[in-house]
Amino acid sequence: MQTGIVILLLLALAAANLPFATARVACVFKVARKHFGWQALELVVLYMLVGLLARLLEAQTMPVHAQNWQFYVTTFALFVVAAFPGFVYRYFWRKPGQ
Repeated sequence: MQTGIVILLLLALAAANLPFATARVACVFKVARKHFGWQALELVVLYMLVGLLARLLEAQTMPVHAQNWQFYVTTFALFVVAAFPGFVYRYFWRKPGQ
């Protein structure tokens, strides 16, 4: 049980940083310059996918507890904080044009 939680957290950390790691949209479509809007959209989509995976894993072990909007706002804020290393790498450490 604990191993699954650790794996899910590591997956969430990787997913949060993925939009900033590549110049492709959704790691598939090549664009001339990937704007922040694409990265923000990818961040939201990846948050939803990780949340769906977490919900499916929870449903396998116990009944799923219903959540209110406060839960989703808080977990999204944590997901954005987890994306900070990728954001710093993309906008502060890399030279322009790379």
